Amino acid sequence: MNTKLFAPKTLVNKINEQTVNQKTVFPILLAISFGHLCNDFLQAIVPAVYPLLKTNYNLSFAQIGMITFCYQVSSSLLQPLVGTYTDKHPKPYSQMIGMICSMFGVILLSYAPSYAMVLCAVILIGIGSSIFHPESSRVSYVASGGKRSLAQSIFQIGGNTGTALAPLLVAWIVLPKGQQHLLWFLVVGFIAQFVYAFIGGWYKDVLKSQVGKKKKVIRIPELSKLRVWTSIVVLLLLIFSKYFYVASISSYFQFYTMDKFGISEVQAQVYLFYFLLAVAAGTLIGGFFGDKVGRKYIIWFSVLGVAPFTMLLPYASLEWTGILIVIIGLILSSAFPSILVYAQELLPRKIGMVSGLFYGFAFGMGGLGSAVLGWWADRTSIENIYMICAYLPLIGIIAALLPNMKKVKFREEE
Repeated sequence: MNTKLFAPKTLVNKINEQTVNQKTVFPILLAISFGHLCNDFLQAIVPAVYPLLKTNYNLSFAQIGMITFCYQVSSSLLQPLVGTYTDKHPKPYSQMIGMICSMFGVILLSYAPSYAMVLCAVILIGIGSSIFHPESSRVSYVASGGKRSLAQSIFQIGGNTGTALAPLLVAWIVLPKGQQHLLWFLVVGFIAQFVYAFIGGWYKDVLKSQVGKKKKVIRIPELSKLRVWTSIVVLLLLIFSKYFYVASISSYFQFYTMDKFGISEVQAQVYLFYFLLAVAAGTLIGGFFGDKVGRKYIIWFSVLGVAPFTMLLPYASLEWTGILIVIIGLILSSAFPSILVYAQELLPRKIGMVSGLFYGFAFGMGGLGSAVLGWWADRTSIENIYMICAYLPLIGIIAALLPNMKKVKFREEE
C-alpha cells in the first residue's frame, strides 16, 4: 500500500527525502506515536473501569488484580515471540491486525455477562497490544535517524498520553452511563486503522528499498557475552521495580484515594490522570536527556531518585498526594526509553526480540504486581500496599552495575 493514498504529496516527498538521507523522519514518528496513543488508550480503559466492574460483578481486590494479570500476561507472553518472528519476517501492517483484536475485546467487555467473560475480553485486548508493540518499536527505530532515545520517547509519549486520557473519558462517558458505553471508544480503533495503513505503506517501501542493497552496517559493543547478558538482567530487574510500583498506582490508586480521603469515583479518576499525564511528560524529558547526558545516568536517577517521594506518599494529605503523585510520575517514567534503547544497543541484531522482551516483561510485571497487591490488599488494607511498594525503587541502586555505553568501544559489522 502506498503512503500517497494517505498523505499530501508535499508530505510524502519530505518523508521520502528524510528516509533516503537516513535523517529522523518526524512525520512517521508522530504517526506511530499517535498509533501508540490509540492502542494504549484502549488498553487503559480496562483499569479505568475497575470501580464500575467492582460494583457490577461484586469483585474483591484479588479479582480486580486477576483482571490486570490476565490482560498484561496475555500481552507479555506473546510479545517476545512476535518480536522474534518479525525480526526475520517483518510485517508492515501487523498493527492493523492487533487493533482488530483489541476492538473485539472492547466489544466483549461492553456486553460481558459474567466475570469470566470480562477476563476473556481483556485477554483479547492484551493480544492486540502484543502484536502492536514489537513492530511499532522497530518502526520508530528505523525512523530515528540515529536519535534513538528521542525517537523512542516520542513513541512512548503517545502511549502514555493515551493511557492518561482513558480515565478522564471513562469518568465522563462510561461511569455515569454504564458499561455498554465503552462501545464509543471503538471510534479510536477505526481512526487508528487509517494511521496504521499510512505507517505500513511507508515501512513496506523501506523494506522494498533494502532488497538487493548492501547489508546495513551494525554497531556491535565490544563487551563479553557475560557482561551483555548481566546488563540485560539488571535492566529487567529495574523494569520489575518500576512496573510493580506502577501497577500499584494504575490498578488501585483510585480505591486508595476514595478509601483514605472519601472522594468520589470521578475525583479519584482525576488524581489518576495527574499521575498518567506526568508519566507522559517524564517519558519525553527522559528520552531527550538520555541522548544528551547518557542513558545509564537517566536510568539510575529515574528508578532510585523516586524513592524519597514514594516513601512520603502513604503519609501525605490529599493536597500533597496530588503533588507527590505528579513528581513520582515524572521521575519514574523518564527511564523506559533509555532502558529500551540501552538494551537495543547491547543486542543490535535483535531489535524486535529486545522490544518484545522488554515490553512483554514490563506488562508481565504489571500484571503480576496487580494480582499480588490485590491479594495483599484483601488481607490487610489498600493503604498497606503503598507502604510496602514505597521501598521498591531502592532496587535502582543496581544500575551502578551497568557499563557506560558512551565509553564502550564498538565494532562495525554487516
